[in-house]
Amino acid sequence: MKDPREVIIRPIISEHSYDMMSENCYTFEVAKTSNKVEIAQAVEAIFNVKVVKVNTLNVKAKPKRVRYKIGKTRTWKKAMVTLKEGDTIELFANN
Repeated sequence: MKDPREVIIRPIISEHSYDMMSENCYTFEVAKTSNKVEIAQAVEAIFNVKVVKVNTLNVKAKPKRVRYKIGKTRTWKKAMVTLKEGDTIELFANN
């Protein structure tokens, strides 16, 4: 098994992710090579919660331009993790 800190890179903080927290669903950027089982095990190990469901998607690169140079943003993988009813992640505590 991979180290959980290598699988979970960072939490995603956006308006949509905050709205999903009311449904007990949290969003993370994860390693591109990780699968749903590894993501669930990593979240359970790091935050000491029970994972019910994991949805993943690959975020494609967007074209960007700086003056005359045309390039692209990086590609990355996003995971939306649904927790068991009653479990929360304190990192996202709504104050």
